Amino acid sequence: MANPLRPAILAAARSPRMKSAITHAPGTRSLVTRFVAGEDRGAALTVARALLASGRSISLDHLGEDTADLGQARATVAEYRALLRELGDLPQARAGEPRPLEVSVKLSALGQALPADGEAIALEHARVLCAAAEAAGVWVTVDAEDHTTTDSTLSIVTTLRADFPWLGAVLQAYLRRTEADCRDLAGPGSRIRLCKGAYREPGSVAYQSAGDVDASYRRCLAILMAGQGYPMVASHDPAMVAAAGDEAVRAGRGPDAFEHQMLYGIREGEQQRLADAGAGMRVYVPYGSQWYAYFMRRLAERPANLAFFVRQLVSRDSIH
Repeated sequence: MANPLRPAILAAARSPRMKSAITHAPGTRSLVTRFVAGEDRGAALTVARALLASGRSISLDHLGEDTADLGQARATVAEYRALLRELGDLPQARAGEPRPLEVSVKLSALGQALPADGEAIALEHARVLCAAAEAAGVWVTVDAEDHTTTDSTLSIVTTLRADFPWLGAVLQAYLRRTEADCRDLAGPGSRIRLCKGAYREPGSVAYQSAGDVDASYRRCLAILMAGQGYPMVASHDPAMVAAAGDEAVRAGRGPDAFEHQMLYGIREGEQQRLADAGAGMRVYVPYGSQWYAYFMRRLAERPANLAFFVRQLVSRDSIH
């Protein structure tokens, strides 16, 4: 079910005043741990090891976006390089294809929005990370952000794929352009993570109703499954999970030719069920101190997430 408060919550995700109020609210940090693996690399790796032991794959994301400082972008690159070195020491790092280890990165965290040569800076930083990932036996997927970044992001991905053909990209089904992007990017070797979309977008570029978004997701999923790449089905929606299985059968794909993806802390039982059934199941595991925007997008996605947050705050208030 769609969240009727979604527009307001996504607006709050961009509000410094709301960020201050929510991050300082009693009990917020303990609630964030439902969706965020921890504030440092060590905590994230502990979660990653447990997920790998359960038969699930992982995609680790060092949280951060909208970087406006070159020094901060360089610090993000340094953190990812340190993370990749540690992932490269795990036994699963060279366990074949599909690779069980992956990192996800937002290009805005690498300097894409910097006023001078931001796209070139992000491209070079992403190239450094791809080289480090290849040496470690780890995949990289470039996250999608709001629609104003899409052309730049896909341009960078296309450039990098000349040297790193395994590089993944994310497409968001609520954007009206995404069916065409799926057709363009469903070629041999491509890896596309298809999600519904988590940003506040205008009706001129994005579908606004849940029904239209679902219909777009199904059309995009069919294109990717019929293509020659490796579809990554990022959805918690039971209808989309079932549709992925149906489309895979229709396209003659086995369990190693596509995968499901879900967020850390959401539908844990379903994640494990899929993994135990032999399906590819990757968990997106975010970590870091810059968790506010990510957390707010999770609240906006489903009424159940928001209800959980409110219940916990009310419960804490009643105790204290």
